[in-house]
Amino acid sequence: MGPLITAILLAGRSSAAFAAEIGTMTVNSAVDALVSGGLSPIQFLVVPRVLAGILVAPILTLFADIVSIFFSMLTMLIYGIPFINFYNGMLSAVDVEDILSGLLKATLFGVVVSAMGCLRGIQTGTGAAAVGISATRAVVSRIVMSVIVDGIFAFISYTTGF
Repeated sequence: MGPLITAILLAGRSSAAFAAEIGTMTVNSAVDALVSGGLSPIQFLVVPRVLAGILVAPILTLFADIVSIFFSMLTMLIYGIPFINFYNGMLSAVDVEDILSGLLKATLFGVVVSAMGCLRGIQTGTGAAAVGISATRAVVSRIVMSVIVDGIFAFISYTTGF
């Protein structure tokens, strides 16, 4: 659950920011200037953002998992369940495979978050309103893609047992 929640948060923040930034560059003809200078806009605008998504999404997912475990423990303590019971229950329910599959899923979500934002930014039309439309499309596309990727990942995990 941690990777999906992190992906939705990243969709609202990073995907929209990437689309708005690259969309503004498209409207201001900065992307055309890169192309006329002989430089690839994919190499200079898209690849660094995708690499950032690949690196940041698993880190944020680990942080989200740690915070959720802490607040789950706190909730159990409020309801009078001893810490040792929570700890033993968590150890029996969570395996290393769960953590690794979550990190793999987070990495996939990081790729999709950054790639979708960059794609919508490159597709920006002309005018200031087009930048806002691209940012909105990036968020909506990203959330839809996260559901699709999560479904595919769940199917593969179910059939392979990972």
